[in-house]
Amino acid sequence: MPALTVRPFRRDDRDQVTDLINAHVAAVVPGVSVSVNTVLSALERRPGEFITDPWVSERVTLVAEQRRYVVAAAHLLRYRADAEVGESCRDAGEIGWFVCHPPASFWPDADEAADLLMSACLAQLARWNVRVRYADGALPAPVVHGVPRNWPHIRAVYEGAGFRHAGHTEVVLVARVADLPAHEPGPGVTVERTLGECGTRFTAYADGHALGFVEVDTTLSRPERHVRAAGLADIGNLHIDPGHYGRGLEHRLLAQAADWLRLCGVDRLFAYETETDSTAIAHLGAAGFRELTRTDRGWEHRPAAA
Repeated sequence: MPALTVRPFRRDDRDQVTDLINAHVAAVVPGVSVSVNTVLSALERRPGEFITDPWVSERVTLVAEQRRYVVAAAHLLRYRADAEVGESCRDAGEIGWFVCHPPASFWPDADEAADLLMSACLAQLARWNVRVRYADGALPAPVVHGVPRNWPHIRAVYEGAGFRHAGHTEVVLVARVADLPAHEPGPGVTVERTLGECGTRFTAYADGHALGFVEVDTTLSRPERHVRAAGLADIGNLHIDPGHYGRGLEHRLLAQAADWLRLCGVDRLFAYETETDSTAIAHLGAAGFRELTRTDRGWEHRPAAA
């Protein structure tokens, strides 16, 4: 077998790297893929990360190649060390995403390729001499971040290299909009639609007082992404006043949002909750959501010898 090599990404790698990314996306989100242009754009900037992306000073993309075939790829970020950068990111290096073929009979060197690429990633972080090393799986596709449970091969590479899960576990839920509660006007409560912090906001009012709100973001499939199987949205915020929680208000808000999403041509709605918030997960389940996956967020390099 020809030797494996690791080298910087070249533009003519774009189709193979996109195929590798889409294979990982498909294991997490049903029927979603991204275009070559989306991948190339994400190597230069992350428009959705409008707070942290301006803090990035360097970006490096590496590929592992064998027989002119890209078998693994990784994208690394270096954050500036000045006072403008948030404390957790200041002088940090990060593997933004890492993708590789899982071990298979038709590709017996998959493990070796992943380990070789990871060694090159760690060497790059060492050359940057960063204060702390992070890792993630934030591919340029909706809903894919952290290290999803659907990627045991990526988890094994990270853990084998000394990365440890130091953050929280997020439950990703999905509902078909058609399965969400139907809109039924009720006495004494009105719902107003406005622009919110994370999308279109629906606020429930009674006697002039806000009881709660839900925000839905319908921009997951931005035009420049050219996402296959568009019609996706997610819940950016869902808040119920503590005095009205558990009285069905969340169902009424979701019903109002669902009516709007149908007009938008959205057929799937995503929600995210921390694993420990069993009450919120149960309420979403009662409203038509089901668990799609769990993803572990916040990985730091903590070698056993450290």
